[in-house]
Amino acid sequence: MTRSSAISLVLIGGVLMGTVGIILRLIETADGFQVLVYRSLSLAAMVMLVACLRRKVGIGAFLRSFDKWDVFVGVLLGFAFSFYVYALLNTNIASALFILSSAPIFAAILAWVFIGEKPGLITYLALALAIIGVGLMVKDGFETGGILGNLYALFSAFCFASMLVIIRYTGKEDALGGSFLGGVFACVLNAVVAVALGSGLAVSEWDLVLSLFMGAFTIGLGIALVTWAASYLPAPEVSILVLIESVTGPIWVWLFLGEVTTVNALIGGAIVLGAVVLQTLGGSAKSA
Repeated sequence: MTRSSAISLVLIGGVLMGTVGIILRLIETADGFQVLVYRSLSLAAMVMLVACLRRKVGIGAFLRSFDKWDVFVGVLLGFAFSFYVYALLNTNIASALFILSSAPIFAAILAWVFIGEKPGLITYLALALAIIGVGLMVKDGFETGGILGNLYALFSAFCFASMLVIIRYTGKEDALGGSFLGGVFACVLNAVVAVALGSGLAVSEWDLVLSLFMGAFTIGLGIALVTWAASYLPAPEVSILVLIESVTGPIWVWLFLGEVTTVNALIGGAIVLGAVVLQTLGGSAKSA
């Protein structure tokens, strides 16, 4: 896969994942654990479909292809998925997504320390912009959102960044096996919690349809594209490009649901978008 193609896949995946917030706001009665069960179920199914088509293999061959790295990626991604939803349900969309924007910072540090992947000049500049933008947005997140939701978002960002570093380290052609296991892990984990806490697994037809749609066509397809391309780009670059999710997410809920955010958050979002554009143009220049 060429560098420009990998960048395009990550950006498309990020835009798809940015629509999660608006779908979550349309959920009527299901709690976060119930949503995650059905969302993760359809997510795993979509990732498996993409993997089988991409690798041109059957379901059996795909299921037999897992190794220890897929398990590691799956566990981290399962936690990232879960705490991502907990964050969105415990604070406003803008606060959660803006704090999730700290993933590039974690990715850059982890990649440098553990796999010796030192960022290039363009990535340094994009990362500096991202830190400034995220700083403004995190400030507003802690002032306008719930502390618990903000902590969930921070932990999700750390798990996602760690997952990207592992994918880069393995050098696999794709990490779709790990993405599939992430969906399975999140489904099982939240099913156990839902039953143990007494909320059970029964949800309305409306909430079930929304949860399944969200898992398959927003997060599922989005994360499949991101993890497909992640092996072809340095982890900090991927996490910067995925920030397009944090920029577009609040826009969707503002346009369709009227959920507004603050001036500082908008300025920070614009700066983060500038970082994404810089990284995109810098990546395209390298591949030319």
